[in-house]
Amino acid sequence: MPSKLPQPAPQSSSSAKPNASGGYGEPVLSEVEPHTLRALPILPRSFYDRPVVQVAVDLLGKWLLRQLENGILLAGRIVEVEAYLPQHDPANHAYRGRTRRNASMFGPPGNAYVYAIHSRHCLNVVTEPEGIPSAVLIRALAPFCGMETMQKLRGTNQLRELARGPGKLCQALAIDRRLDGHDLTRGELLWLAEDAHAVDRQGIFVSPRIGVTSAQDLPLRFYLADSPFVSGQRHGTPLTDLPSLA
Repeated sequence: MPSKLPQPAPQSSSSAKPNASGGYGEPVLSEVEPHTLRALPILPRSFYDRPVVQVAVDLLGKWLLRQLENGILLAGRIVEVEAYLPQHDPANHAYRGRTRRNASMFGPPGNAYVYAIHSRHCLNVVTEPEGIPSAVLIRALAPFCGMETMQKLRGTNQLRELARGPGKLCQALAIDRRLDGHDLTRGELLWLAEDAHAVDRQGIFVSPRIGVTSAQDLPLRFYLADSPFVSGQRHGTPLTDLPSLA
């Protein structure tokens, strides 16, 4: 474990603050050295082998790391996620059973489930025991490493737009279907890591998921309320006000 870890603000991942219109200016970020991030503890399979909502909430503030074939490391902190329940959730891709497309959802917890939508890709982490199809969609990151490469992959210099939304996130980290079923606990190519600084749960907000056409009212989107990298609306409810989820 490294002697010095990146120091985030209590909930936010940058120094940007809301402006008068309720939006955010361009964030100011400090690049984190790859060797510091490589030394972070990799999330073990037991982390994912739990109820999907618990995993979703606990993923906020964790690191997502992607090593490219040329050795460049891309990484950021997770600031927004959505949970997809194994039962009574018609928005879950496995709601009607196992198919070739969703097979990874039935695999071991801690594997990746990557699917394509509208020429872009979305990254999910599989949760709960093998055979129970549930997953957490990673919706947004605060980028901290490899930002120049992310800008080239995304075709934009705006830091706030690099990984703000699941499609943008996958484009920024060069994630596609080739990583579907990838073991995220091995620390190779794509993995998630712990951070020494716990997220203040008072800064976590909950809302319905974005863009789903079924089970639209389920409060299964979780985000860090004052992060400028969160996608979509921020009209959520504090997690601490929902004892059944907290």
